[in-house]
Amino acid sequence: MNKVAIVTGGSFGIGLAIVQKLLSQNFEVFNLDINPSTVGRYIECDVSKVTEVQTAIEQVIAQTGRVDVLVSNAGKHLSANIENTDEQTLDNLFALNVKGAYAATKAVLPIMKSQHNGAIVFISSDQAIIGKTNSFAYNMTKSALASMARTTALDYAPFNIRANAVCPGTIETPLFHSAIDNYCAKSGANKADIVADEAQLQPLGRLGQAEEVAALVAFLVSDDASFITGSLQSIDGGYTAQ
Repeated sequence: MNKVAIVTGGSFGIGLAIVQKLLSQNFEVFNLDINPSTVGRYIECDVSKVTEVQTAIEQVIAQTGRVDVLVSNAGKHLSANIENTDEQTLDNLFALNVKGAYAATKAVLPIMKSQHNGAIVFISSDQAIIGKTNSFAYNMTKSALASMARTTALDYAPFNIRANAVCPGTIETPLFHSAIDNYCAKSGANKADIVADEAQLQPLGRLGQAEEVAALVAFLVSDDASFITGSLQSIDGGYTAQ
């Protein structure tokens, strides 16, 4: 029987690349996302709503009887300092980026405990390691995911359940291009110049690719990473090493 993986936010960008990578390694992959997808087994789910996440994961367990891997990827970005972040915006970002991860993790732990095996990966950010301007709420939520990886790793090590956080830097995804488009629309800047500038900010001189993040995730959930838990894994072209 194939191993079962659940990926939240698996319809686009890094999430889609993770779904594709795990499928290539013969996982049965369930994608929980509000946006439809034909890749993997799609379950419509608003990850910001705890009850929807719980129901979706119960559905997976009812169908398969197991969950071997959870990749908590669903999230969104926000550029704003604290003064420009209103309470509703903060609540919405926290609901998706943090409470979604909380709900998914809590829902898979009982079955993983019964299996005495499981691997959880939180898609955090380089901002769990460093600060950036105009990133008050986003930085806070991604730092929370790094904390969740550490505490979950310690609490559930006796059950052979591993938890790690992947911390991508600047990755070329639809979300990245959308953010650049929005910036250019407001500032009048040339997109090609901005993309080139972003690439040159990375010590390796280029943007990361979603497939590279997916490869790291696939390693972390594999038996080859069986002694890795509670870690923050940077994949940022050297950005946070500066």
